[in-house]
Amino acid sequence: MRKICLFFFIIILLASCTREELDRTIFIPDEDDRNLPAYTEWGYNTFGAEYERDYFLASDKIVPCKILFKDNQLQFSLSGTIRDHKEMTLSFIFSSPQMEDFKDLLQLHNKEIDLTANDCIVKILRDGNETILHVFEGKLHFKRVQLLSIEDQVNRVILSGIFDLTFMQNDFPAFIYKGRFDLGITTKLFYVY
Repeated sequence: MRKICLFFFIIILLASCTREELDRTIFIPDEDDRNLPAYTEWGYNTFGAEYERDYFLASDKIVPCKILFKDNQLQFSLSGTIRDHKEMTLSFIFSSPQMEDFKDLLQLHNKEIDLTANDCIVKILRDGNETILHVFEGKLHFKRVQLLSIEDQVNRVILSGIFDLTFMQNDFPAFIYKGRFDLGITTKLFYVY
């Protein structure tokens, strides 16, 4: 019953929202770990993951995601905060079929990316320093990709999924795990070069 009530509340909320309100980050805590956002597929513009003993989270002060398609590769970048609100960007770069428009992101529906593949690069940008990670285990899974229309016009693509990775950091294994994202991607957040 609780899920049905939540579903109707969200439908009413979305119907009454302006486009600017849909761009906000909405944090709904996970039932098992209240420091992480719950996995949703509603376009709440949020993401979160545990990074070692800390959390990497979307912030309402930073655009949470930008996507770049260039030279048959897609760069999916999550930007947020970690430790005392320091900014960090985690980018996944992988081979992709041609994309011309943000609606082409529908090709990612139920696609799982092996982060150890030779054609995949994962990098972190912190304090102005970019580091390419040596990933020895990991995946990025776009579980659901869907269109959101407002007044019969496509407004955004909602990307929802999960990620986990293990990589070397200072000669020791490091972990980013329990990662989840729920993002509304508009034409302003999708770039083609």
